[in-house]
Amino acid sequence: MYDMMSPKAEEFISHEEILESLAYAEANKDNRELIDEILKKARLRKGISHKEAAVLLDCGLEDKNREIYALAEQIKKDFYGNRIVMFAPLYLSNYCVNGCEYCPYHAKNKHIARKKLSQEEIVKEVVALQDMGHKRLAIEAGEDPVNNPIEYILESIQTIYGIKHKNGAIRRVNVNIAATTVENYRKLKDAGIGTYILFQETYNKESYERLHPTGPKHDYAYHTEAMDRAMEGGIDDVGLGVLFGLNNYRYDFVGILMHAEHLEAYKGVGPHTISVPRVRHADDIDPDAFDNGISDETFQKIVACIRIAVPYTGMIVSTRESKDCREKVLHLGISQISGGSRTSVGGYVEPEPEEENSAQFDVSDNRTLDEVVRWLMEMGYVPSFCTACYREGRTGDRFMTLLKSGQIVNCCHPNALMTLKEYLEDYASEETKAIGDKLIEKELDVITNPKVREKVVDYLANIHEGKRDFRF
Repeated sequence: MYDMMSPKAEEFISHEEILESLAYAEANKDNRELIDEILKKARLRKGISHKEAAVLLDCGLEDKNREIYALAEQIKKDFYGNRIVMFAPLYLSNYCVNGCEYCPYHAKNKHIARKKLSQEEIVKEVVALQDMGHKRLAIEAGEDPVNNPIEYILESIQTIYGIKHKNGAIRRVNVNIAATTVENYRKLKDAGIGTYILFQETYNKESYERLHPTGPKHDYAYHTEAMDRAMEGGIDDVGLGVLFGLNNYRYDFVGILMHAEHLEAYKGVGPHTISVPRVRHADDIDPDAFDNGISDETFQKIVACIRIAVPYTGMIVSTRESKDCREKVLHLGISQISGGSRTSVGGYVEPEPEEENSAQFDVSDNRTLDEVVRWLMEMGYVPSFCTACYREGRTGDRFMTLLKSGQIVNCCHPNALMTLKEYLEDYASEETKAIGDKLIEKELDVITNPKVREKVVDYLANIHEGKRDFRF
Protein backbone atom coordinates (compact mmCIF):
# COMPACT_ATOMS: atom_id res chain seq x y z
CA MET A 1 0.00 0.00 0.00
CA TYR A 2 2.85 2.35 0.82
CA ASP A 3 5.34 1.55 -1.94
CA MET A 4 3.72 3.95 -4.39
CA MET A 5 5.89 6.57 -6.04
CA SER A 6 6.04 9.73 -3.91
CA PRO A 7 4.98 12.99 -5.57
CA LYS A 8 7.50 15.78 -5.99
CA ALA A 9 7.95 18.53 -3.39
CA GLU A 10 5.84 21.14 -5.13
CA GLU A 11 2.99 18.63 -5.38
CA PHE A 12 2.82 17.55 -1.73
CA ILE A 13 3.63 21.09 -0.54
CA SER A 14 1.26 22.89 -2.88
CA HIS A 15 1.61 26.68 -2.73
CA GLU A 16 -1.93 27.09 -4.07
CA GLU A 17 -3.37 24.70 -1.47
CA ILE A 18 -1.60 26.54 1.34
CA LEU A 19 -2.96 29.89 0.15
CA GLU A 20 -6.46 28.40 -0.14
CA SER A 21 -6.20 26.96 3.37
CA LEU A 22 -5.08 30.30 4.79
CA ALA A 23 -7.92 32.11 3.04
CA TYR A 24 -10.39 29.52 4.34
CA ALA A 25 -9.06 29.95 7.87
CA GLU A 26 -9.28 33.73 7.68
CA ALA A 27 -12.86 33.54 6.43
CA ASN A 28 -13.90 31.11 9.18
CA LYS A 29 -11.89 32.21 12.21
CA ASP A 30 -15.09 33.31 13.95
CA ASN A 31 -17.34 30.58 12.52
CA ARG A 32 -18.49 29.03 15.78
CA GLU A 33 -20.39 26.16 14.14
CA LEU A 34 -17.41 25.09 12.00
CA ILE A 35 -14.96 25.40 14.89
CA ASP A 36 -17.23 23.21 17.02
CA GLU A 37 -17.25 20.59 14.24
CA ILE A 38 -13.46 20.64 14.01
CA LEU A 39 -13.07 20.33 17.78
CA LYS A 40 -15.56 17.45 17.83
CA LYS A 41 -13.44 15.64 15.24
CA ALA A 42 -10.24 16.50 17.12
CA ARG A 43 -11.59 14.95 20.32
CA LEU A 44 -11.50 11.55 18.60
CA ARG A 45 -7.69 11.77 18.99
CA LYS A 46 -7.06 10.80 15.38
CA GLY A 47 -5.86 14.16 14.15
CA ILE A 48 -7.31 16.81 11.86
CA SER A 49 -6.33 18.10 8.43
CA HIS A 50 -4.01 21.02 7.76
CA LYS A 51 -6.98 23.06 6.60
CA GLU A 52 -8.94 22.40 9.78
CA ALA A 53 -5.88 23.09 11.93
CA ALA A 54 -5.43 26.44 10.18
CA VAL A 55 -8.93 27.43 11.28
CA LEU A 56 -8.09 26.62 14.90
CA LEU A 57 -4.84 28.57 14.67
CA ASP A 58 -6.68 31.65 13.41
CA CYS A 59 -9.64 31.26 15.77
CA GLY A 60 -10.55 34.60 17.33
CA LEU A 61 -13.22 33.38 19.74
CA GLU A 62 -11.95 33.57 23.29
CA ASP A 63 -14.07 30.72 24.66
CA LYS A 64 -13.11 28.43 21.76
CA ASN A 65 -9.44 29.23 22.23
CA ARG A 66 -9.76 28.04 25.81
CA GLU A 67 -11.23 24.80 24.46
CA ILE A 68 -8.33 24.49 22.00
CA TYR A 69 -5.75 24.82 24.77
CA ALA A 70 -7.63 22.44 27.06
CA LEU A 71 -7.91 19.83 24.30
CA ALA A 72 -4.21 20.11 23.42
CA GLU A 73 -3.32 19.60 27.07
CA GLN A 74 -5.60 16.57 27.36
CA ILE A 75 -4.27 14.96 24.16
CA LYS A 76 -0.72 15.46 25.46
CA LYS A 77 -1.67 13.68 28.71
CA ASP A 78 -3.51 10.89 26.89
CA PHE A 79 -0.59 9.91 24.66
CA TYR A 80 2.51 11.05 26.52
CA GLY A 81 1.38 11.31 30.13
CA ASN A 82 3.60 13.56 32.21
CA ARG A 83 6.85 12.20 30.76
CA ILE A 84 9.39 14.54 29.19
CA VAL A 85 12.26 12.97 27.23
CA MET A 86 15.67 14.58 27.79
CA PHE A 87 18.39 15.08 25.17
CA ALA A 88 21.32 17.32 24.28
CA PRO A 89 22.78 18.52 20.97
CA LEU A 90 26.41 17.76 20.12
CA TYR A 91 27.96 20.04 17.52
CA LEU A 92 30.66 18.20 15.58
CA SER A 93 31.65 20.85 13.05
CA ASN A 94 30.58 24.31 11.91
CA TYR A 95 32.30 24.19 8.54
CA CYS A 96 29.64 24.89 5.92
CA VAL A 97 29.49 25.75 2.21
CA ASN A 98 25.93 27.11 2.21
CA GLY A 99 24.90 30.75 2.25
CA CYS A 100 21.93 30.59 4.63
CA GLU A 101 21.12 34.14 5.68
CA TYR A 102 19.82 33.23 9.16
CA CYS A 103 22.75 31.02 10.24
CA PRO A 104 26.22 32.21 11.32
CA TYR A 105 27.77 29.11 9.74
CA HIS A 106 27.16 30.61 6.26
CA ALA A 107 30.19 30.49 4.02
CA LYS A 108 30.58 34.28 3.79
CA ASN A 109 31.06 34.63 7.56
CA LYS A 110 34.84 35.01 7.78
CA HIS A 111 35.16 35.91 11.48
CA ILE A 112 33.35 33.03 13.17
CA ALA A 113 35.78 30.49 14.62
CA ARG A 114 35.63 27.42 12.38
CA LYS A 115 36.04 24.18 14.29
CA LYS A 116 35.75 20.45 13.72
CA LEU A 117 36.04 17.87 16.46
CA SER A 118 38.54 15.05 16.09
CA GLN A 119 37.45 11.61 17.26
CA GLU A 120 39.54 12.11 20.40
CA GLU A 121 37.75 15.42 21.07
CA ILE A 122 34.38 13.74 20.50
CA VAL A 123 35.27 11.23 23.21
CA LYS A 124 35.93 14.08 25.65
CA GLU A 125 32.67 15.84 24.74
CA VAL A 126 30.64 12.66 25.13
CA VAL A 127 32.24 11.82 28.47
CA ALA A 128 31.31 15.33 29.65
CA LEU A 129 27.72 14.75 28.48
CA GLN A 130 27.63 11.34 30.16
CA ASP A 131 28.89 12.92 33.38
CA MET A 132 25.83 15.20 33.25
CA GLY A 133 23.58 12.15 32.85
CA HIS A 134 22.62 12.32 29.19
CA LYS A 135 21.74 9.13 27.30
CA ARG A 136 20.37 10.64 24.07
CA LEU A 137 22.21 13.02 21.73
CA ALA A 138 21.40 14.89 18.54
CA ILE A 139 24.57 15.39 16.52
CA GLU A 140 24.83 18.49 14.35
CA ALA A 141 27.20 19.47 11.56
CA GLY A 142 27.32 22.04 8.79
CA GLU A 143 27.19 20.96 5.16
CA ASP A 144 30.71 20.66 3.80
CA PRO A 145 31.62 17.66 1.62
CA VAL A 146 35.34 18.19 2.27
CA ASN A 147 35.37 18.82 6.03
CA ASN A 148 32.20 16.92 7.00
CA PRO A 149 31.80 14.02 4.56
CA ILE A 150 29.41 11.19 5.39
CA GLU A 151 32.42 9.07 6.42
CA TYR A 152 33.20 11.58 9.19
CA ILE A 153 29.62 11.45 10.44
CA LEU A 154 29.58 7.64 10.41
CA GLU A 155 32.91 7.43 12.24
CA SER A 156 31.65 9.91 14.82
CA ILE A 157 28.50 7.85 15.44
CA GLN A 158 30.62 4.73 15.93
CA THR A 159 32.85 6.61 18.36
CA ILE A 160 29.88 7.91 20.38
CA TYR A 161 28.23 4.50 20.72
CA GLY A 162 31.55 2.97 21.76
CA ILE A 163 32.11 5.21 24.80
CA LYS A 164 31.29 3.55 28.12
CA HIS A 165 32.16 5.79 31.07
CA LYS A 166 31.26 4.80 34.65
CA ASN A 167 27.51 4.04 34.43
CA GLY A 168 27.13 6.27 31.40
CA ALA A 169 26.44 5.35 27.78
CA ILE A 170 24.81 7.17 24.88
CA ARG A 171 22.03 4.84 23.80
CA ARG A 172 20.46 6.84 20.98
CA VAL A 173 22.19 9.14 18.50
CA ASN A 174 19.82 11.28 16.47
CA VAL A 175 21.34 12.95 13.43
CA ASN A 176 20.72 16.46 12.12
CA ILE A 177 22.78 16.86 8.96
CA ALA A 178 22.10 18.18 5.47
CA ALA A 179 19.88 16.47 2.94
CA THR A 180 21.74 13.62 1.28
CA THR A 181 21.33 10.58 -0.96
CA VAL A 182 19.42 7.33 -0.43
CA GLU A 183 22.76 5.52 -0.33
CA ASN A 184 24.02 7.75 2.48
CA TYR A 185 20.76 7.34 4.40
CA ARG A 186 21.26 3.58 4.18
CA LYS A 187 24.72 4.05 5.68
CA LEU A 188 23.23 6.12 8.52
CA LYS A 189 20.63 3.43 9.12
CA ASP A 190 23.33 0.75 9.24
CA ALA A 191 25.25 2.91 11.73
CA GLY A 192 22.30 2.65 14.12
CA ILE A 193 21.01 6.20 14.18
CA GLY A 194 17.82 7.04 16.02
CA THR A 195 15.87 9.82 14.32
CA TYR A 196 17.02 11.64 11.19
CA ILE A 197 16.18 15.31 11.71
CA LEU A 198 16.10 18.00 9.05
CA PHE A 199 14.52 21.42 9.42
CA GLN A 200 12.79 22.77 6.35
CA GLU A 201 13.32 26.34 7.65
CA THR A 202 10.39 27.52 5.48
CA TYR A 203 8.01 25.78 3.08
CA ASN A 204 7.53 28.88 0.93
CA LYS A 205 9.68 28.08 -2.12
CA GLU A 206 10.28 31.73 -3.07
CA SER A 207 11.31 32.65 0.49
CA TYR A 208 13.35 29.47 0.82
CA GLU A 209 15.42 30.19 -2.29
CA ARG A 210 15.95 33.82 -1.24
CA LEU A 211 17.13 32.75 2.24
CA HIS A 212 19.46 30.12 0.72
CA PRO A 213 21.10 32.07 -2.13
CA THR A 214 24.16 29.84 -2.54
CA GLY A 215 25.25 26.29 -1.85
CA PRO A 216 23.58 22.88 -2.21
CA LYS A 217 20.82 23.86 0.22
CA HIS A 218 19.50 26.31 -2.38
CA ASP A 219 17.77 23.36 -4.11
CA TYR A 220 14.29 23.50 -2.57
CA ALA A 221 13.05 20.22 -4.06
CA TYR A 222 16.12 18.19 -3.05
CA HIS A 223 15.87 19.50 0.51
CA THR A 224 12.11 19.07 0.85
CA GLU A 225 12.14 15.53 -0.54
CA ALA A 226 14.92 14.43 1.83
CA MET A 227 12.58 12.59 4.20
CA ASP A 228 11.26 10.46 1.32
CA ARG A 229 14.83 9.45 0.48
CA ALA A 230 15.63 8.82 4.15
CA MET A 231 12.67 6.47 4.49
CA GLU A 232 13.59 4.80 1.20
CA GLY A 233 17.01 4.25 2.75
CA GLY A 234 15.40 2.38 5.63
CA ILE A 235 15.30 5.07 8.32
CA ASP A 236 12.12 4.52 10.35
CA ASP A 237 11.99 7.73 12.37
CA VAL A 238 12.29 11.20 10.85
CA GLY A 239 11.92 14.61 12.47
CA LEU A 240 10.49 17.70 10.79
CA GLY A 241 10.84 21.35 11.78
CA VAL A 242 10.54 24.91 10.55
CA LEU A 243 12.37 27.98 11.82
CA PHE A 244 9.59 30.31 12.87
CA GLY A 245 10.40 33.95 12.18
CA LEU A 246 11.81 33.50 8.68
CA ASN A 247 8.49 33.45 6.85
CA ASN A 248 4.81 34.01 7.62
CA TYR A 249 4.11 31.60 10.49
CA ARG A 250 0.64 30.67 9.22
CA TYR A 251 2.11 29.54 5.88
CA ASP A 252 4.77 27.35 7.50
CA PHE A 253 2.29 25.95 10.02
CA VAL A 254 0.16 24.63 7.17
CA GLY A 255 3.24 23.53 5.24
CA ILE A 256 4.65 21.34 8.00
CA LEU A 257 1.27 19.66 8.54
CA MET A 258 1.02 18.97 4.80
CA HIS A 259 4.48 17.41 4.95
CA ALA A 260 3.35 15.20 7.86
CA GLU A 261 0.24 14.17 5.91
CA HIS A 262 2.40 13.33 2.88
CA LEU A 263 4.68 11.02 4.90
CA GLU A 264 1.66 9.27 6.43
CA ALA A 265 0.03 8.80 3.01
CA TYR A 266 3.07 7.67 1.02
CA LYS A 267 5.36 6.11 3.62
CA GLY A 268 2.81 4.67 6.02
CA VAL A 269 4.02 6.60 9.06
CA GLY A 270 4.16 10.29 9.87
CA PRO A 271 7.06 12.15 11.44
CA HIS A 272 8.43 10.83 14.72
CA THR A 273 8.97 14.40 15.93
CA ILE A 274 8.20 17.98 14.99
CA SER A 275 10.50 20.75 16.26
CA VAL A 276 9.36 24.35 16.68
CA PRO A 277 12.48 26.55 16.89
CA ARG A 278 12.40 30.33 16.53
CA VAL A 279 15.11 32.56 15.01
CA ARG A 280 17.65 33.57 17.65
CA HIS A 281 20.62 35.94 17.85
CA ALA A 282 23.94 34.46 16.76
CA ASP A 283 27.45 35.57 15.75
CA ASP A 284 26.46 37.84 12.87
CA ILE A 285 22.71 37.19 12.85
CA ASP A 286 20.23 39.74 14.16
CA PRO A 287 16.75 38.18 14.51
CA ASP A 288 15.22 41.66 14.17
CA ALA A 289 16.40 41.64 10.56
CA PHE A 290 13.59 39.18 9.85
CA ASP A 291 10.14 40.75 9.96
CA ASN A 292 8.14 37.58 10.64
CA GLY A 293 8.90 37.18 14.34
CA ILE A 294 6.10 35.78 16.51
CA SER A 295 5.05 36.51 20.07
CA ASP A 296 5.13 33.97 22.89
CA GLU A 297 1.34 33.85 22.76
CA THR A 298 1.34 32.96 19.06
CA PHE A 299 4.08 30.41 19.70
CA GLN A 300 1.91 28.72 22.34
CA LYS A 301 -1.03 28.61 19.95
CA ILE A 302 1.14 26.98 17.26
CA VAL A 303 2.26 24.28 19.71
CA ALA A 304 -1.31 23.59 20.82
CA CYS A 305 -2.67 23.34 17.28
CA ILE A 306 0.15 21.06 16.10
CA ARG A 307 -0.52 18.77 19.06
CA ILE A 308 -4.22 18.57 18.11
CA ALA A 309 -3.48 18.04 14.41
CA VAL A 310 -0.86 15.29 14.86
CA PRO A 311 -1.56 13.75 18.28
CA TYR A 312 0.87 10.86 17.78
CA THR A 313 3.92 12.94 16.90
CA GLY A 314 6.51 13.93 19.50
CA MET A 315 7.20 17.65 19.82
CA ILE A 316 10.53 19.23 20.68
CA VAL A 317 11.45 22.61 22.15
CA SER A 318 15.11 23.41 22.70
CA THR A 319 17.12 25.83 24.82
CA ARG A 320 16.53 28.42 22.12
CA GLU A 321 13.50 29.23 24.25
CA SER A 322 13.60 30.73 27.72
CA LYS A 323 12.63 28.91 30.91
CA ASP A 324 9.34 30.82 31.10
CA CYS A 325 8.43 30.10 27.47
CA ARG A 326 9.30 26.41 27.79
CA GLU A 327 7.19 26.16 30.94
CA LYS A 328 4.16 27.53 29.08
CA VAL A 329 4.37 25.11 26.14
CA LEU A 330 5.23 21.92 28.04
CA HIS A 331 1.63 21.15 28.94
CA LEU A 332 0.34 22.11 25.48
CA GLY A 333 2.13 19.37 23.59
CA ILE A 334 5.89 19.30 24.08
CA SER A 335 7.28 15.83 24.81
CA GLN A 336 11.05 16.36 24.45
CA ILE A 337 13.36 19.12 25.66
CA SER A 338 17.09 19.67 25.78
CA GLY A 339 18.96 20.50 28.96
CA GLY A 340 22.42 21.81 29.74
CA SER A 341 22.92 22.48 26.02
CA ARG A 342 25.92 24.01 24.30
CA THR A 343 25.62 25.09 20.66
CA SER A 344 29.33 25.65 20.13
CA VAL A 345 31.76 23.08 18.76
CA GLY A 346 33.55 21.54 21.74
CA GLY A 347 31.53 23.54 24.27
CA TYR A 348 30.89 20.79 26.82
CA VAL A 349 34.46 20.15 27.91
CA GLU A 350 35.23 23.77 28.74
CA PRO A 351 33.60 27.18 28.16
CA GLU A 352 34.51 28.77 24.85
CA PRO A 353 36.43 32.08 24.92
CA GLU A 354 34.31 34.94 23.57
CA GLU A 355 36.82 35.63 20.79
CA GLU A 356 36.49 32.01 19.59
CA ASN A 357 32.72 31.94 19.28
CA SER A 358 31.63 28.93 17.21
CA ALA A 359 27.99 28.72 18.37
CA GLN A 360 25.11 28.34 15.95
CA PHE A 361 22.79 30.45 18.12
CA ASP A 362 22.58 31.98 21.58
CA VAL A 363 21.02 29.73 24.20
CA SER A 364 18.13 31.31 26.13
CA ASP A 365 17.91 28.67 28.86
CA ASN A 366 21.37 28.34 30.37
CA ARG A 367 20.53 26.08 33.30
CA THR A 368 22.39 22.85 33.99
CA LEU A 369 20.75 19.50 33.27
CA ASP A 370 20.34 18.97 37.02
CA GLU A 371 18.50 22.28 37.34
CA VAL A 372 16.24 21.46 34.38
CA VAL A 373 15.46 17.99 35.76
CA ARG A 374 14.61 19.44 39.18
CA TRP A 375 12.45 22.15 37.61
CA LEU A 376 10.50 19.56 35.63
CA MET A 377 9.90 17.39 38.68
CA GLU A 378 8.78 20.36 40.77
CA MET A 379 6.06 20.89 38.16
CA GLY A 380 5.03 17.22 38.34
CA TYR A 381 6.73 16.00 35.16
CA VAL A 382 8.79 12.81 34.94
CA PRO A 383 12.09 13.45 33.12
CA SER A 384 12.83 10.35 31.05
CA PHE A 385 16.22 9.14 29.87
CA CYS A 386 14.77 6.03 28.27
CA THR A 387 15.77 4.80 24.81
CA ALA A 388 14.24 1.32 25.07
CA CYS A 389 11.87 1.67 22.11
CA TYR A 390 14.78 2.41 19.81
CA ARG A 391 16.86 -0.49 21.13
CA GLU A 392 13.92 -2.91 21.12
CA GLY A 393 12.97 -2.04 17.53
CA ARG A 394 9.80 -0.18 18.50
CA THR A 395 10.35 2.43 15.79
CA GLY A 396 8.49 3.70 12.74
CA ASP A 397 5.05 2.19 12.20
CA ARG A 398 5.53 -0.24 15.11
CA PHE A 399 6.01 2.65 17.54
CA MET A 400 3.08 4.57 16.06
CA THR A 401 0.79 1.53 16.28
CA LEU A 402 1.58 1.13 19.97
CA LEU A 403 1.11 4.85 20.56
CA LYS A 404 -2.22 5.01 18.73
CA SER A 405 -3.52 1.99 20.66
CA GLY A 406 -2.51 3.48 23.99
CA GLN A 407 -0.28 0.47 24.75
CA ILE A 408 2.97 2.43 24.68
CA VAL A 409 2.27 3.73 28.19
CA ASN A 410 2.91 0.21 29.51
CA CYS A 411 6.50 0.58 28.31
CA CYS A 412 7.15 4.29 28.63
CA HIS A 413 6.03 5.11 32.15
CA PRO A 414 7.85 2.23 33.90
CA ASN A 415 10.97 2.86 31.81
CA ALA A 416 10.84 6.59 32.57
CA LEU A 417 10.75 5.91 36.30
CA MET A 418 13.64 3.44 36.14
CA THR A 419 15.87 5.70 34.04
CA LEU A 420 15.02 8.68 36.24
CA LYS A 421 16.08 6.66 39.28
CA GLU A 422 19.35 5.79 37.52
CA TYR A 423 19.92 9.49 36.87
CA LEU A 424 19.16 10.40 40.48
CA GLU A 425 21.54 7.77 41.83
CA ASP A 426 24.42 8.57 39.49
CA TYR A 427 24.31 12.29 38.71
CA ALA A 428 21.75 14.33 40.66
CA SER A 429 22.39 16.84 43.42
CA GLU A 430 21.04 15.95 46.86
CA GLU A 431 18.17 18.43 46.46
CA THR A 432 17.19 17.00 43.08
CA LYS A 433 17.50 13.43 44.38
CA ALA A 434 15.15 14.11 47.31
CA ILE A 435 12.49 15.61 45.03
CA GLY A 436 12.90 12.79 42.52
CA ASP A 437 12.56 9.97 45.03
CA LYS A 438 9.26 11.43 46.25
CA LEU A 439 8.02 11.83 42.68
CA ILE A 440 8.90 8.25 41.76
CA GLU A 441 7.07 6.90 44.82
CA LYS A 442 3.98 8.84 43.78
CA GLU A 443 4.22 7.87 40.11
CA LEU A 444 4.38 4.15 40.87
CA ASP A 445 0.62 4.34 41.44
CA VAL A 446 0.15 5.12 37.73
CA ILE A 447 1.33 1.59 36.87
CA THR A 448 -1.85 -0.48 36.97
CA ASN A 449 -0.40 -3.83 35.86
CA PRO A 450 0.63 -5.55 39.14
CA LYS A 451 3.35 -7.67 37.52
CA VAL A 452 4.92 -4.65 35.84
CA ARG A 453 4.72 -2.65 39.04
CA GLU A 454 6.35 -5.45 40.99
CA LYS A 455 9.26 -5.62 38.56
CA VAL A 456 9.74 -1.84 38.64
CA VAL A 457 9.70 -1.75 42.44
CA ASP A 458 12.23 -4.57 42.56
CA TYR A 459 14.48 -2.80 40.04
CA LEU A 460 14.31 0.49 41.95
CA ALA A 461 15.15 -1.25 45.24
CA ASN A 462 18.13 -3.07 43.78
CA ILE A 463 19.49 -0.44 41.43
CA HIS A 464 22.97 -0.67 42.96
CA GLU A 465 23.27 -4.33 42.07
CA GLY A 466 23.54 -6.27 38.85
CA LYS A 467 22.52 -5.07 35.42
CA ARG A 468 21.48 -1.43 35.27
CA ASP A 469 19.73 -1.73 31.94
CA PHE A 470 16.50 -3.71 32.40
CA ARG A 471 13.68 -2.26 30.26
CA PHE A 472 10.16 -3.13 29.24
